[in-house]
Amino acid sequence: MKDLIDQAKNILRIEAEAVSALINRIDEAFAEAVDIMSLCTGKIVVTGMGKSGLIGKKIAATLASTGSPALFLNPAEGSHGDVGMVSKGDVVLAISNSGETEEIIRILPTLKRLDIRIIAMTGNSQSILSKMSDVSLDVSVKEEACPMGLAPTASTTATLAMGDALAITLLNKKGFTEEDFAFFHPGGNLGRKLLLTVEDLMHTGEAVPSVHSGTLMKKAIIEISSKRLGITSVVDDNNKLLGVITDGDLRREIEKRGSDFFSLRAGDIMTHRPKTITKNMLAAKAVSLMEKNSITVLIVADEKDNIEGVIHLHDLLKSGIV
Repeated sequence: MKDLIDQAKNILRIEAEAVSALINRIDEAFAEAVDIMSLCTGKIVVTGMGKSGLIGKKIAATLASTGSPALFLNPAEGSHGDVGMVSKGDVVLAISNSGETEEIIRILPTLKRLDIRIIAMTGNSQSILSKMSDVSLDVSVKEEACPMGLAPTASTTATLAMGDALAITLLNKKGFTEEDFAFFHPGGNLGRKLLLTVEDLMHTGEAVPSVHSGTLMKKAIIEISSKRLGITSVVDDNNKLLGVITDGDLRREIEKRGSDFFSLRAGDIMTHRPKTITKNMLAAKAVSLMEKNSITVLIVADEKDNIEGVIHLHDLLKSGIV
């Protein structure tokens, strides 16, 4: 068992060193590659064979999901008509560890005739691919994690890491925002967290519990109970937010005041200056505020303390935000 553990640790060390070695290779060529991609008026076409192709598909997917239109081209199919998906204004990102992959070399002349700018990611700076590209990025590795040096392991890891560096640097250069990211990820938790706002989930109108500061506590209790949100807002004569009363406040005041409790008015026991949120904030921000302040409900109010709604933790749970 110890032998297996040692082998696994050594494999991870080799791959980690392969990625770490790329740091010192980030230079003007890398910056030029990012510039070329940022000025692309078409799409970024990623191509590679075999394991490089699998890595290329992931890089293309990362580019596409971060605001840079991209697709993957199988170079073997490219020489049989699929190169037709490449058009002027596109940029090609070609991946080949040897730089001599026959299927890629075969489509290079066609790409050149289309005046396509080519970025190479290769482990051989003297290869045909490197020499025929506008920019060549060195992703060579000292050794593969495979003991026979046959299965692409450290080399594909390094290539994937370089692809991520390109995509994320390009993302930053374009000023890609969380909102942009959400646009390309409308489904799942990412989309919900980055697209749903408080306004999408809050209770409004008659569903909002509210009493005036002069309201007797008996009526305030009925308001809290009937609206089933565990809280009521307390407002002045102009319906401006003054404070809130929660289930917890009721329990504490009854215990403290006994039979005198029912002679009190809402303004007597309300919590002044309660935590609020605006309706245009992300729903995920509401979760953060609730967690930070150990509460389960937030009043939704504008900058003039006009109440616009109320949002409960249960609403956020149902939406999948949490």
